[in-house]
Amino acid sequence: MSVSENQGFNTRAVHSGQAFEPRTGAVVPPLHFSSTYAQDGIGGLRDGYEYGRGGNPTRDALQEQLAALEGGSHAYSFSSGLAAEDSLIRALTRPGDHIVLGNDAYGGTYRLISRVLGDWGIGNTPVDMADLDAVTAAVAAGGPEGGRTRLVWVETPSNPLMKITDIEALAKVAHDAGALLVVDNTFASPYLQTPLALGADIVVHSTTKYIGGHSDVVGGALVVNDPELAEKIGFVQFAVGAVSGPMDAFLTTRGLKTLGVRMDRHSDNAQAVAEWLLERPEVEAVLYPGLPSHPGHDLAKKQMKKFGGMISVQFKGGEAAARTVAENTSVFTLAESLGGIESLMNYPSEMTHASVKGTELAVPVNLIRLSCGIEDVEDLIADLEHAFTFIGTGS
Repeated sequence: MSVSENQGFNTRAVHSGQAFEPRTGAVVPPLHFSSTYAQDGIGGLRDGYEYGRGGNPTRDALQEQLAALEGGSHAYSFSSGLAAEDSLIRALTRPGDHIVLGNDAYGGTYRLISRVLGDWGIGNTPVDMADLDAVTAAVAAGGPEGGRTRLVWVETPSNPLMKITDIEALAKVAHDAGALLVVDNTFASPYLQTPLALGADIVVHSTTKYIGGHSDVVGGALVVNDPELAEKIGFVQFAVGAVSGPMDAFLTTRGLKTLGVRMDRHSDNAQAVAEWLLERPEVEAVLYPGLPSHPGHDLAKKQMKKFGGMISVQFKGGEAAARTVAENTSVFTLAESLGGIESLMNYPSEMTHASVKGTELAVPVNLIRLSCGIEDVEDLIADLEHAFTFIGTGS
């Protein structure tokens, strides 16, 4: 089937990069495990394939699919989200350069930028991305050694405080200063939000999450529109080699085909759970952009299709209450990660964001993060209601 960019999201998700196999007519493209490819004489490549690190038909099919859904011209599939981020930064910065990032960034991203690439000479300044004046000042100031700001890095919604950032306005701030805007679109997925259409230069994903969708594959992706950026990223990916393997690419492609259907259910379940949480006396705050009380609600309505499956909750009973709920659910599983079909519960302060403890990015100790799956929402609410009965009991 020929796929057009004018076709709907779900049509593109099912068919982009998924032409049937011509010899047998198999509607699912075959999985290519080969690490190398026969050449018709020296330099005589068949369809450009030479060695598995440089190209693989299964990975290429996924990359075509990713580009089609994000509205980009080029996509690159990596072995993990952090591998994608590392390759991106090494492709576009040099020692002495500077990155401005959100002051509630994912702990792994901050650890990579501050502790790994910081030793390489990359400076960083965390800032509240909702405060455009503060972002503008941080970008202009550059690094502590006077290094120029090359990248402005934002998650929206952010992990785990669920802040919403105006992508279009932030792109203008970055571009006016000669910097590039990187948007981590993991929480929203390309079904709910397309940052390139709003002015972003690079979209990054942990495809482990909603794109894979079944908690059975680890991966990452970068999507761009600019050919020069694409060439730089592609070179580093080939030179460093942090590519997704064919089985990982196949599983990610299979998950991506149902992304739209799943995101509708994730979003609807999360909306119902968030509204239920809002009425609970044990709860101090519900951080979910689908609630009218959320400070980013109107902006989220403008730049997102729905509000996603992620909720963060803060408890009046402090750390003890948060830990109690996290350890007393049965439908919600206490685990790292998010975005799978099953509901997950996370205590970020000691789990996903432990690496930022003691910094300005530290997560409140009374906060838990919920990844609402596709189960029956009545069962999710009943599970939380049961867990809440343990608050204050010492259990």
